[in-house]
Amino acid sequence: MNLGLFLACLLTASLSAAEFDLLITHARIADGSGGPLVEGSVAVKDGRIAAVGQVQGTATEVIDAGGRVVAPGFIDVHTHSEDICLIPAAENFLRMGVTTIITGNCGHSRTDVGKFFQEIEESKVTLNVATLIGHGSVREQAMGGSFIRAPNDEQLTAMKELVDQAMKDGAVGLSTGLIYVPGSFAKTDELIAVAKAAAAHDGIYVSHMRYETTRIFQALDELIRIAREAKVRAEVSHIKLSGPTAWGKADEVLAVLERARASGLKITQDQYAYTASSTGLRQTLPDSALEGEHADFVARIADPKQKTGIIAKMAEMRTRQGRKDYGYAVIARCKADPSLNGKTIPEAAKVRRGSDTLEDQVEVILEIEAQGGASAIFHGMNEDDLQAFLKHPLTMIASDGGPRRLGEDVPHPRSYGNNARVLGRYVRDLKLMSLPEAVRRMTSLPAQTFHLKDRGMLKAGAHADIVIFDPEKVADPSTFSDPHHYAEGFDHVIVNGGVVMRDGKLTEVRSGGPLRMGQ
Repeated sequence: MNLGLFLACLLTASLSAAEFDLLITHARIADGSGGPLVEGSVAVKDGRIAAVGQVQGTATEVIDAGGRVVAPGFIDVHTHSEDICLIPAAENFLRMGVTTIITGNCGHSRTDVGKFFQEIEESKVTLNVATLIGHGSVREQAMGGSFIRAPNDEQLTAMKELVDQAMKDGAVGLSTGLIYVPGSFAKTDELIAVAKAAAAHDGIYVSHMRYETTRIFQALDELIRIAREAKVRAEVSHIKLSGPTAWGKADEVLAVLERARASGLKITQDQYAYTASSTGLRQTLPDSALEGEHADFVARIADPKQKTGIIAKMAEMRTRQGRKDYGYAVIARCKADPSLNGKTIPEAAKVRRGSDTLEDQVEVILEIEAQGGASAIFHGMNEDDLQAFLKHPLTMIASDGGPRRLGEDVPHPRSYGNNARVLGRYVRDLKLMSLPEAVRRMTSLPAQTFHLKDRGMLKAGAHADIVIFDPEKVADPSTFSDPHHYAEGFDHVIVNGGVVMRDGKLTEVRSGGPLRMGQ
């Protein structure tokens, strides 16, 4: 071989060895650790991060970050995305930097996790999708429509077997929704028994606790007991204090959790950055009114004696929360009467009944539930409490949202803007925490908490989930009255090495898929 040919072969081999699929240059890197931003590049090869820092080499595609922040893709640990296969692009998540979602929260999930994951694979989704197994869904499957009681031995065994199989199929843990039927009727011993089935696979116990009102300390005691007796890691879902009578107790709540952690328990929490929640309007009704089938509820309110009892319990609930009426509740989606979407309950009562008295508000709630129910937004939290929870280093950022279609219904804006709101309002404007710390709460902390292997960090060998954004332009234009606006400031989103959003535009790449425990 002559010298020229030898040198050409050597150069070709060198280029081949150094070549990457993607190279992101001129980046300010927030690697997910919480450490300071550093300037450099990020290289991707075969769906994984190949190098971070002062990277040399060629690449099939080069993205010039132009001094923008390059971070691990955000991990949203609290979503309700059982319908992800119907909206596989999930653009609202991508456009606020989210590359991984965990669904199955608040006790509601698909109970056949293996089948759910198969459907996700077939749907060609953009995101990584992990799931919890929901205790409420498992309880309903095992017990049928009879809820106001403990399960018998056979039913409890069936519940544990469903959880065990879900964990084997790749679920990351067990969730509970203890304000929702049927989970609200479960006793603590039942929860411990079922949590042990998840703990046997090193799963986490994630709880929408029994109370988020003045009784929150009872709920915390229950969560701590479950964590201790089931020997399971625990997570407080969307930590909050709901209703004026509960406001101002954030420091006391955090102190209880700190004492539990000091005793050796592993407990974390997640939070969305809004002072309003969203769930079914039926949460204004007593649980006893909802036991059984829908026809049972309709029969109860048709019986004057039972209806009077339901209305009396609704009054008790308002008193505990410090509420005089239902003006704090806004209808997000009423399938039976979409004209009510976006209206407060007093406004809906005025439309439906010609009057907005408290009596008419109660009647319209009962009417809506009898006609199939509605989802609603509840303005019930305090900004000072929100900020106190948000500042805690073990609080993860989570939307409590789901995939959205632009223009459909009047949903909570958190599904469009949660991460952007944290980065814009609470990091840039209010300086509640540093940018690297906020990124850590959205990336490595969730990955570590939910045991998502090789996720949440920009380091060699990690899965190449990456987001590029301009911290000066990040914004959340979505509002409660006008929610259908994507977050701003996010330019590129990469999932498992595939560029699913380039220069602010969705591509045809669908590189997401099911994310099983330990993956």
